[in-house]
Amino acid sequence: MAKKSGKQQGAGAREARPNKGGGGGRAGTPATVALTAAGVPFTVHSYDHDPSHPSYGEEAAEAMGVAPDRVFKTLVADVDGALTVAVVPVAGQLDLKALAAAVGGKRAAMADPALAERTTGYVRGGISPLGQRRRLPTVLDESAARHDTICVSAGRRGLEVELSPGDLAGLTSATLAPIGRA
Repeated sequence: MAKKSGKQQGAGAREARPNKGGGGGRAGTPATVALTAAGVPFTVHSYDHDPSHPSYGEEAAEAMGVAPDRVFKTLVADVDGALTVAVVPVAGQLDLKALAAAVGGKRAAMADPALAERTTGYVRGGISPLGQRRRLPTVLDESAARHDTICVSAGRRGLEVELSPGDLAGLTSATLAPIGRA
């Protein structure tokens, strides 16, 4: 049964494990390993992934019982020929023009999914902004700053990490910018 740890969890949620960083735990995904190595406090949320659900992010929010504006999806875009990571709330969409402007580019389009997977080392629906195979420029939607903590993929479908937006921005060297839209 899932530990509640003061948070409401939805059906399918299995566990919420706080981690204060600093190691001692079992090996995890590259994202959780990076967080532990950095000594950043985070909580791992695990849930049973339903392959038939139409949206990975909405599924995560529902399963964890977390408001969709606190659960962020990681998208990989091509901005003027350079791959760039965009982290936006699952409740909205990525504004490609705003993403391009945030990194000083002119044009942005979603990256080829196979290229995004090869470059990050994660599968679609489980791409984390943390622990990527190749570190990419990252832009975090400025709405993240309105929350004490946000949830992002921990590197596989059915696994999320909850951490402060400041810690996420610091570890990914992210720029905060208004890149999401409702």
